[in-house]
Amino acid sequence: MTTVRDTALMARAIQLAWRGRFSTHPNPRVGCVIARGDVIVGEGWHERAGEAHAEVRALSQAGPDARGATAYVTLEPCSHFGRTPPCSRALIDAGVVRVVVASEDPNPSVSGRGLQQLRDAGIQVEEGVLREEAARLNPGFLKRMHTGRPWVRVKIGASLDGRTAMASGESKWITGPESRSDVQRLRAMSDAILTGVNTVLMDDPSLTVRRNELGDIGQATEPSRQPLRLIADRDARTPASAKILQGGAVHLFCAEETIATSAAQDLSALGVTLYGVGWQDRGVNLEQLLNRLGELGINELLVEAGPTLAGAFIMENLVDELWLYQAPVFLGSEGRPTARLPFDSMREKIEWQVTDRRQFGQDTRLILTPRVSAPNPSAVD
Repeated sequence: MTTVRDTALMARAIQLAWRGRFSTHPNPRVGCVIARGDVIVGEGWHERAGEAHAEVRALSQAGPDARGATAYVTLEPCSHFGRTPPCSRALIDAGVVRVVVASEDPNPSVSGRGLQQLRDAGIQVEEGVLREEAARLNPGFLKRMHTGRPWVRVKIGASLDGRTAMASGESKWITGPESRSDVQRLRAMSDAILTGVNTVLMDDPSLTVRRNELGDIGQATEPSRQPLRLIADRDARTPASAKILQGGAVHLFCAEETIATSAAQDLSALGVTLYGVGWQDRGVNLEQLLNRLGELGINELLVEAGPTLAGAFIMENLVDELWLYQAPVFLGSEGRPTARLPFDSMREKIEWQVTDRRQFGQDTRLILTPRVSAPNPSAVD
């Protein structure tokens, strides 16, 4: 039976898990609390792939006090040998008598086996405590386990009149430094960043995490890690001098017939990984691209692209979250729109709901989700 104490201690475990939001890729963010009654004797969270999991860290802190205690874990303890030993066995060996989990792990290599091992060892198991709150820790991991595709965030910086650049392409800077710093945190939280070749040619972005702009969360990130950069480039037009090709791994998605061309092979010689995917009149086949990213283990994808690619994601109902940074400026009616959406009537409008609204300097950041979309993995039991 779930108690008020269970809820409070699970809330603490969720709070701990959030500390890994910039560093656990591609593993899920997990927190753990070991308690004897109301007294916490051990705490831990998963920090980086290949390092100790949350349960092991908490048990290490608890020491002999773990015997006879209750463990609160935000995700089912793993039951298999990966880069680290199984956490279910660690809890059993430590003498824990009760385990409270927020949700079962949908990973097929776990998926209930960890909980069953605990039960087989005579440990009392409670499931579902703060399930929805814990699911918000790992929307991408949960979605990839259920659908094979990553969680998609589209980021747009725009003016009051909905423009992302002047007609010439000039766009630095629409938003202020506070918004740009927040975007660095968003990048640090992402497994990969996708853009289109037109953005590469026009803006020459790096799409790296600029650690000097991370503020007080810099210590929580993986120092050597940069998100994987992705380019949708049908004909391999990305120049060898592009900034995006520096500072980390780059994958380029082109047409199948492009891979053998000299332009594509020149990029491959620079270390760019080439993938052949289908293309349509409006651009890259996004479903194929997302399926490939799921196979690569990408949990959370950030799209920082021009109006054509951003519009394609919106038109095909493939956006899980839209992050809109709106600056208090006008760029004029000739500027580039936030997304190319060839609508002819009000019936075609796409409605969104605001889930978060915050001020960054003079800018407003809105996080929005589609009113009608694919099921949110955080709502899946």
